[in-house]
Amino acid sequence: MHSPKELTPMAPVETPAIAPRLLQSEQGDAAPISNGGPKVAKLPVPQPLAFDFYWNRFLALATSPRKLLNYIKFRNRTRTPIVDYLPIIFDVEPISRCNFHCTMCQVSDWPKYQRAADLPIEEFKKIIDSQYGLLEVKLQGYGEPTLARDAFFEMVKYARKHHLWVRTTTNASLLHLNGNYKKMIDSGINEVQISIDGATKEIFEKIRRGSKFEQVIENCKLINEYSNKKRVVRTRMWSTIQRENVHEFFDLLQLAKDAGFKRLTYSLNLHGMGQEKWVNQNHTISALECVTDDMCHEAIKRGKTLGIDVTFWKATEKYSTSSAKTVCAWPFERIFVSSDLRIVPCCLISNPQTADLGDARNFTAEWNGPVFQEFRKAHLEGRIPYYCQECYDKNDQPSSLKIVQQ
Repeated sequence: MHSPKELTPMAPVETPAIAPRLLQSEQGDAAPISNGGPKVAKLPVPQPLAFDFYWNRFLALATSPRKLLNYIKFRNRTRTPIVDYLPIIFDVEPISRCNFHCTMCQVSDWPKYQRAADLPIEEFKKIIDSQYGLLEVKLQGYGEPTLARDAFFEMVKYARKHHLWVRTTTNASLLHLNGNYKKMIDSGINEVQISIDGATKEIFEKIRRGSKFEQVIENCKLINEYSNKKRVVRTRMWSTIQRENVHEFFDLLQLAKDAGFKRLTYSLNLHGMGQEKWVNQNHTISALECVTDDMCHEAIKRGKTLGIDVTFWKATEKYSTSSAKTVCAWPFERIFVSSDLRIVPCCLISNPQTADLGDARNFTAEWNGPVFQEFRKAHLEGRIPYYCQECYDKNDQPSSLKIVQQ
């Protein structure tokens, strides 16, 4: 897009010197505490490419005084039921249907693996145009975004035209069709996370039901080779570790190398999506206790040998009700919009049938409306809604974690 073509994306580039406090990332603002598994606080976590991320943030803030003012208010925020800024990050679900029905995913429960209609592109544009606080957009929810065909790529382009940093997650099954792997990169998207949950055909297809292992890996090679041709780094292999694939922990590294990835992130636990059935089911297949510090550090070491940046998703950490700084940040700075234009608490829930905070078509009013105020107040007072409790430490202040059905 706007980054100089002669710059190599992986080369260390200094962040623009203008207003460094304003340009810093929000990662780490919340302060969850460790809760089992390896000591992930000592392990590297996935980060965007520095120049790409900060250059886009600089452009977004420099070209919109209104956005800059909103961001200044955001950076100086306190966590209260009413806030004086709009969120800076939206997760927008372009589609809530999938061609896979993975063993750990709620899509498996949906009739024909679809929950609602696709998000119309005109509605997406209205969201982007009206939300002047936006700096980042994640375009994906519980569905395969490339099923939306060219409408998905048009959404990416529209967001990028507004200098927003955009990422998505895909199962890569359709990248070979209609030049989708080229369209993905040429859309200007900043990061593409590709879900690879097995290093062999047997394990991959057992977990990611409906998939064809060979086709997915071939598609990964296509998009990575095209990225190399364009001299950009856009993809990240994302592997969710569970009992079925933990024995392939190190094999995933070699697969990443063979498929042309430069980055691999291990996600170390499974989430229940705020639903009792999935909380119980995914707990039984979690391999969190099987992954040790030694395994993680060995993976980092092997990754360096292979030329792969290895990181770990900090989903093993829990929020705490001990202070406003340690509660979940989502109610105060980020939201999820489902494909049927409902506001949902976060990307892990992603389903308005589990929790619905209002109409996204009237978002600015809903953001400080009575439902959102009560939602924030519940977190600040330790009255954590049931669908959020999985992300909170149960041993911190057990008396404050009351089940609140909403």
